[in-house]
Amino acid sequence: MEVFFLLILIVVVLIAVVRIGAYLRVSQYDAEQAGSPAVKGARGERSVNSVLARKLPAEEYTVFHDVTLPSSHGPTQIDHIVVSRYGIFVIETKNYTGWIFGDAKSKQWTQVVFREKNQFMNPLRQNYKHTKATESFFSLGSKYIHSVVVFVGDAEFKTRVPENVTCRRGLCPYIRSRQAILLSTDHVKDLARKLSAFKEGTLAEEPSVSVVRREPNCPKCGEPMVRRTAKRGKNAGAEFWGCPKFPKCRGVRQVVPDIGSARA
Repeated sequence: MEVFFLLILIVVVLIAVVRIGAYLRVSQYDAEQAGSPAVKGARGERSVNSVLARKLPAEEYTVFHDVTLPSSHGPTQIDHIVVSRYGIFVIETKNYTGWIFGDAKSKQWTQVVFREKNQFMNPLRQNYKHTKATESFFSLGSKYIHSVVVFVGDAEFKTRVPENVTCRRGLCPYIRSRQAILLSTDHVKDLARKLSAFKEGTLAEEPSVSVVRREPNCPKCGEPMVRRTAKRGKNAGAEFWGCPKFPKCRGVRQVVPDIGSARA
């Protein structure tokens, strides 16, 4: 009888050991996955999504997440794009812990966690590719595009970083601090519709949005043009589209009368 109970005890112990081992392996796998760059990045992006949705007025800012735009070097993934009258904000999210050392000119930044040091690409340089893709997609000049890098998690900056590099709580205050109106309300609506259609896969190759825009792009530098009136010469009094960078850029276009107004 004692031998029988001993055998039962051994079987129970073996089953318990097997189950505990399986649990520990699953827990280790879950911990590794939770700390993987892909999972940490996705978690950071969701955190920023929440902040943008709660802190930016929907009537002034249109927010897009996880946008992949074409570029000269192939498709590029952008974490967040915010479209507004104050420009287009292109946001790169970093989910890091520890101390962060870096500046605008460095090729690499450094993360220090206890005594371990890790280098990563300067996020401003990384986001530069995103801003250029955004410029090309919207046919806008660089002055309309704002590059922003946001760190989530418990990262702490140990060197002075540019003002467009911030932590999560400083993201929306930075965006809302840009109050210079760069784009008309109608233009902003057109840009938001274009990006929305692109994400949904319904954007035509030559969207009508570029035809009906009120201000054309400069044929030389690509900047949205301003309407001006000639003050002298044979065309004195006539309106024309001029480049806002004049006299540095002398691109001009003729003002084409609206068909509807011409008939009236």
